[in-house]
Amino acid sequence: MAPITPTGWDLLDTARAALRDVAAGLADDDPRPTPCAEWTVTQVIQHATGDQRAWASSITGSAPPAENPFAPSGHLGARPATVVEQAIEASASAWASAAADAEQIPTPLPQGRMAPALAAAACALDAAVHAWDIAAATGQKPPLNDEMARQLAPAARQIVEPLRGFAYAAALAPAPGDDEAAALLRYLGRDPNWVAV
Repeated sequence: MAPITPTGWDLLDTARAALRDVAAGLADDDPRPTPCAEWTVTQVIQHATGDQRAWASSITGSAPPAENPFAPSGHLGARPATVVEQAIEASASAWASAAADAEQIPTPLPQGRMAPALAAAACALDAAVHAWDIAAATGQKPPLNDEMARQLAPAARQIVEPLRGFAYAAALAPAPGDDEAAALLRYLGRDPNWVAV
């Protein structure tokens, strides 16, 4: 697998690589359930890649994703790895053009424009949590570790609340023994111990 194209935003590159890695071994459409209760693995891939394309579109002014990321069809039309690679490459070139010293940059979030570092972390949060969703659903090693969670948590605290009930479920109560990754997942409305039933 070729190295991921760097954006200049390290946390975002790590999250994009995690999304690519969990999709690498999947073949065709995958109907398995995920921690996103209404969506299959394929639908989460469609949503996550649509979000990456939406970020690219917001930053560059290019065309938005062809499919609504919040109404995924469940049919990719290509291998998951190909769909993910194309989306994260579109994201990479857009983010590489985003000036770190700009006062604000456009985003696809309801909050609108925000500081570049916060926007990059928000985009990374989206990629990382959906990489975790896919890994949990497909029995892969979770890509969200404590170091990544520590870096993503400040952005989560700034952007998630207005998106509850739309992009994020209600936060779950902390549990004894939670590490930083588990705490972030619970804040995002996900059970870190989720398994398919």
